Amino acid sequence: MAELLAIVLVVGVLAAVLGSLTWLGARVRRRGVGDNVMGPFEEIWHPAAHRFRAEIRVYEERMAPLPPAEGPERRDGKSAHSRAG
Repeated sequence: MAELLAIVLVVGVLAAVLGSLTWLGARVRRRGVGDNVMGPFEEIWHPAAHRFRAEIRVYEERMAPLPPAEGPERRDGKSAHSRAG
């Protein structure tokens, strides 16, 4: 009887861990956050996807907003609205 209880306990804990990881993965995908939480598990089970997301993250960090074409001040220090006379 004790052996059966130990087996049921181990299977129950394993099912709880797998179920919580599945729930956490679905929640992370819906919200679009949580690479830090699911990153290690993703790296273990799907290394190519992990590397792909890392490349996307680097690409997004490199993109800087472009300055406006005509701002209030040009490079020579003159106002864009002043007339060259």
